[in-house]
Amino acid sequence: MSNLLDQVNPELLRTYAFWSVILVAKMLLMSLFTTMTRFRKMAFINPEDVKSISPKLKPKLDDPDVERVRRAHRNDLENILPFFVVAFLYLLTNPDPWLATQLIRVAAAGRIVHSLVYAVMPVPQPARLFSFGATLLVTVYMVVQCAFYFV
Repeated sequence: MSNLLDQVNPELLRTYAFWSVILVAKMLLMSLFTTMTRFRKMAFINPEDVKSISPKLKPKLDDPDVERVRRAHRNDLENILPFFVVAFLYLLTNPDPWLATQLIRVAAAGRIVHSLVYAVMPVPQPARLFSFGATLLVTVYMVVQCAFYFV
């Protein structure tokens, strides 16, 4: 019985692994950015957190800056995790190495730019739309390719 990974181009697997690690690190940084924003704005949601900082503080559930970062992080979870799965399955379809490499890079860049223009330094639309759309289009393309391949 052959190993499943033996079917994957080694260079593509390295590309996928590298960009997956970058995206995981980016998601972890978004968690830290949320925490930093909470401290900067003194906007904590749990009563025990508020009490440990200052007895004068009250829980704050609706700080717009904190919520913006949280939405960007949630958007990552909704888009990056499916990308991880479908991109790995796509590698099993023996895709053209150049095209697969470019697709993975575009999807990763799209997510990085999305966080930058949404949460770090908000930029007017359509910057967020384009960065979101880049990853979405890549993921949908990979989904369709996998569906046809694995039918």
